[in-house]
Amino acid sequence: MKSIKFDKIGIILRPNSPELKTSFEKTKNTLNKYNIKVNLEKKSAKMIALDGIEFDDLCKDSDFLITIGGDGTLISTARKSLPFDIPILGIHAGRLGFLSDVNIEAFDDFFIQMLEGKYRIDERAVLEATLNKGKKEEKRYAFNDVVLTRSSVPQMIHIETLVDSKPFNTYYGDGVIVSTPTGSTAYNLSAGGPVMFPLTNVFALTPICPHSLTQRPVVLPGKYPIEMKTSSEKALVIFDGQDTVELGLGESIDIKLASKMVKLIHKEDFNYFDILKKKLSWGD
Repeated sequence: MKSIKFDKIGIILRPNSPELKTSFEKTKNTLNKYNIKVNLEKKSAKMIALDGIEFDDLCKDSDFLITIGGDGTLISTARKSLPFDIPILGIHAGRLGFLSDVNIEAFDDFFIQMLEGKYRIDERAVLEATLNKGKKEEKRYAFNDVVLTRSSVPQMIHIETLVDSKPFNTYYGDGVIVSTPTGSTAYNLSAGGPVMFPLTNVFALTPICPHSLTQRPVVLPGKYPIEMKTSSEKALVIFDGQDTVELGLGESIDIKLASKMVKLIHKEDFNYFDILKKKLSWGD
């Protein structure tokens, strides 16, 4: 098998986790053995009292990115790095994740396999959301999900939904989750939504605590764009559980699968179903 050469690799650490300095140094030492330049993202560097570079420059000046932390760190990195079309390897610093399946202790051996070309890159769908706020449009991305929910606890929310420009449903309850296949095992699963194979081009609409029991989760083909707006009150729009925007009356959000996909680096024998069984304790 043809060997692979890497020149520069960028690293991002989980925020507010200075204890990851040891993990960073282990990763850097492995890469330095092969004369690879290591770039550290600026905020991560500041956290552990080192020098770093801005995130955009990190993406432009690296062959691929490594996140050290957990799935949340990888998700945030995936969303921000999407325009740069750069692969990401997730290293988990603790429990096994759905996305970050290599741990610090195993990284040295796995990187040798990478140099031998013994790895794979999976492409995962991403949601592209356009917030229509008056004359202003704001575009955002979500790797796991976009959640529309009520802005205050006492009120239920009405969400009018169009699929492919045609009236589809009005959700009445606590809100709606629009989930990618990757995000189907996150909030979507907790709300009773379906588990979807992560390499498919579909997404799910899952109501949150609906007022009517006839409101059920629906899986839609990725080619169908959807439009959502509230008819009587403001809403909160939450991207991957990390960023929140308020949607006012008369404002709407258009959601579709993005033209670009997130590229995740995995072991050659990575098996999604094995991780699913382990994380969800199926068969125990």
